[in-house]
Amino acid sequence: MIRPATLQDIDALVAIENRCFDSDRLSRRQFRYMLTRANAATLVTTGDVDQLLGYALVLFHAGTSLARLYSIAVDPAARGRGLAETLLTAAEVEATGRGCVDMRLEVRPDNAAAIALYERLGYRRFGTFDDYYEDHMEALRYEKRLIPSLRPDMVRVPYYEQTLDFTCGPAALMMAMKSLDDTIELSRRTEIRIWRESTTVFMTSGHGGCGPQGLALSAYHRGFDVDLYLSSAAAMFLDSVRSEEKREVIRLVNEDFLDEIETLPIRLYEAPLSVAELQAGFEAGGIPLVLISSYRIYREKFPHWVVVTGFDESFIYVHDPYVDYEKGKTRMDCINMPILKSDFERMARYGKSVQRAAIMVKRREE
Repeated sequence: MIRPATLQDIDALVAIENRCFDSDRLSRRQFRYMLTRANAATLVTTGDVDQLLGYALVLFHAGTSLARLYSIAVDPAARGRGLAETLLTAAEVEATGRGCVDMRLEVRPDNAAAIALYERLGYRRFGTFDDYYEDHMEALRYEKRLIPSLRPDMVRVPYYEQTLDFTCGPAALMMAMKSLDDTIELSRRTEIRIWRESTTVFMTSGHGGCGPQGLALSAYHRGFDVDLYLSSAAAMFLDSVRSEEKREVIRLVNEDFLDEIETLPIRLYEAPLSVAELQAGFEAGGIPLVLISSYRIYREKFPHWVVVTGFDESFIYVHDPYVDYEKGKTRMDCINMPILKSDFERMARYGKSVQRAAIMVKRREE
């Protein structure tokens, strides 16, 4: 029988974990977190008198349609009965019921039995993580489309993880530029240089991040054509700055950005882009950066930049440069994240004043 795990199962879950794995084990504390606080589902399979024989733990990425099989284990004494396949199938049903379209997972290259199971059930290998496990072995990355009718036609945008809390904009811009010009360097030096060029931060106060005007200029000066779409050309993110003196400095920096933009062939439109317009620009060869409110994904209200990597009939796909390791996320969870188009429309705005911004980065026309 398959059922959701409860707190009363923790002892049995820890016992199975210890019997199945020599390292990289989930602790009692981690199981408790997964059962009480995490955006997750833990399913167990039981035998006689409700004896636990195995479990599958799935993480869900809030605000997206992506699920991740975080861990699956079957007690060695119960193997050979097809329980792992039953658990994995149940995990996929759970994910589909929550609106997920993709399931991702990691597996050790020396776990031949697990690899054979995943591939038999339709998972495809799409990459590796170096130095992933405690013994420094890499992890193989697998993915399965849970809804076969969806076929995203995604551009090959490389992934770069932001290294500072406030550099999502530079990281997103670097990914967009790299997809159009392979000579662009994805490095921390480039990330910080773009942040210095693009930020309107005064001292160490304010939002700390980068506005669309500064990012557009950084892209232009690196040899790209840029279209800039804003709900307003006024300085953004001022709601989070209490000091009027600092607000004034941010306004002055923004005005300086706008004065420079007026001297360059950067097209600035004071009108937001719909998802349909983003898709049209993408299909014409552009790579969009979009400002979103992080609340729907991280339950925290801060402005956040993502880069669009593709579309299909129902979903928009993005690379998110921020990896929330504290909540068990990995880079794998942030690559080509599927988000319902209707959800993205609501997500692509920030603050009480409903500020909206998008940057379309394109190859320079000769």
